Amino acid sequence: MTVKQTQWTLSGFGDEISPDPLIQIAVLQALGANHIEVRSAWGTNIVELSEEDLNRLDLILREQGMGVSAIASPIGKVDVTIPVTVELDRLRKAIHAAKVLGTRYIRIFSFYRAEGTGPEEVRDAVMDRMRALAAEAQAHDVVLLHENEKDIYGDTPERVLDIVTTVHSPALRVAWDAANFVQVGVKPFSEAYDMLRPYLEYLQVKDARANDRLVMPAGEGDGELRETIKALKEDGFEGFASLEPHLANTHHLGGFSGPAAFGVAGRAFNRLLEEAGVGTK
Repeated sequence: MTVKQTQWTLSGFGDEISPDPLIQIAVLQALGANHIEVRSAWGTNIVELSEEDLNRLDLILREQGMGVSAIASPIGKVDVTIPVTVELDRLRKAIHAAKVLGTRYIRIFSFYRAEGTGPEEVRDAVMDRMRALAAEAQAHDVVLLHENEKDIYGDTPERVLDIVTTVHSPALRVAWDAANFVQVGVKPFSEAYDMLRPYLEYLQVKDARANDRLVMPAGEGDGELRETIKALKEDGFEGFASLEPHLANTHHLGGFSGPAAFGVAGRAFNRLLEEAGVGTK
């Protein structure tokens, strides 16, 4: 009897490669990916793309045989005092982009707070906003993926768990980012995996060193990616794994690697998958 190999769907943040979608696609396909995570195209964020450019992007992706794993929106990567209506408007644009590009997933965040303000002081405001975003997503049959970005409310496993259990919506799930956990002093697998696995639906692939918080290719930092991959395989995970290397520079809305460094990151992750007996599709 032939045993079916575990397979994950490989994707990646195209704008970490180049502003040009055709170059993004070429590099991802060279790494074996047939999906892309869309954060920006031609230098414009996904929630600011014109209808004409959104349709042009859709045509290019379809012509090149690329699916879209998620919309990597900037929603929630703002101060919590900004009115929720602002983020709801941006979410509606992200939902529209998701419908045009054929994905149900939209990456979001859980808000910054003013310097000197503790997370407990903004908790109620965060939960109100996350509930509103999740309700909008559920109404449109899309799924929000909360990323544990450093310095937002949900940057530690305990507060990520607080968000998903308090909001308690099928439209809000967890995007796992090991490097971000390392950068806030968390050992991802040892301290977060068991807590968050019931809600984990999407893997964002980057690693980081604990001593200097520097982002590294997968397996070269302290993100415990080998342990995480092994556990996810044993748990039956068969979702998206999206490369987000951040190997050249980072900025408020994301990071950049360039084609060569992105290739280094992709090959490093593929080696970890091969070691674990996980295939990609």
